[in-house]
Amino acid sequence: MTELREFVEVLRAAGEITRLRLLALLAESELSVKDLTEILDQSQPRVSRHLRLLTESGLISRHAEGAWAFFRLSDELKASSLVEHLLSQLDRADAVLQGDMGRLDAVRSDHQVRAATYFSKVAQDWDRVRSLHAPESAVEAAIVDMMSGEQVDLFMDLGTGTGRMLELLDGHFKRGVGIDSSREMISVARSKFEQTNQKHVFVRLGDIGQLDEYKSSADIIMLHQVLHHFDDPGIALGNAKTALKKGGKITVVDFMPHKLEFLREEQEHRRLGMSHEQMDHWASTSGLAVSDAREIPHNVPGGGLTVCIWQLSDQI
Repeated sequence: MTELREFVEVLRAAGEITRLRLLALLAESELSVKDLTEILDQSQPRVSRHLRLLTESGLISRHAEGAWAFFRLSDELKASSLVEHLLSQLDRADAVLQGDMGRLDAVRSDHQVRAATYFSKVAQDWDRVRSLHAPESAVEAAIVDMMSGEQVDLFMDLGTGTGRMLELLDGHFKRGVGIDSSREMISVARSKFEQTNQKHVFVRLGDIGQLDEYKSSADIIMLHQVLHHFDDPGIALGNAKTALKKGGKITVVDFMPHKLEFLREEQEHRRLGMSHEQMDHWASTSGLAVSDAREIPHNVPGGGLTVCIWQLSDQI
């Protein structure tokens, strides 16, 4: 097939009213089939058929999350430029488009309500752990300082939770991807980034031990309060390394060794902190080396949690 024929097929894919409406909506936000069905007030099979045609044309991309699927505009330059031009020709005062945007706002509001409801249930446990270590402001200031001067194409946050690291480090990356195994946490993060209209930030439901899709793609990877949930943090670190570009860096934020056994039982901590010696060993096994380590001590009378930020550099 010639390039001219391919271009005509792309135009045909976009040249239908429902598919143009879909492109306009996906220019505003990454959305699920369920969201799009609700906004367009069309059947799921019909919406899915239009999405399939747009995906096959390369104008949009699809990401599966279990039984769910999310869609967004393609990152490919030619496709994104064409969609941007097509949408710029639309009259935003058109009644159909305005109706779609109004329903999009309603869907986003529903996402935010659901996220807030879930987060209120877990906030008490989070606050208890936070009270045991240095103020979040001190930890986050150290993270930002360690990232000073970094400007990268892709930043990945593994075990992203509510997406706080993506939010904190925005400005240091062109594109940010957060991955977490909790659908509820992903909903909280997705709602947050919808609200702030950060279209360059994406969150994904997934297993951070299965990163083949992102092989050798990230410039910087963050593991924030993640490794203590693994029986063998070295394996988790090795899995993360597969998604790292040559010469990239992994930042680990976690606790130093402690004796707070209740965290093992109540918060599912598999490891009660980790030492510099352990981190050196795990890093070396994965082809990494600790290039920086900063401790932020607790100020809890009777004992608390010391946070450490380790920066691991790829040994090219």
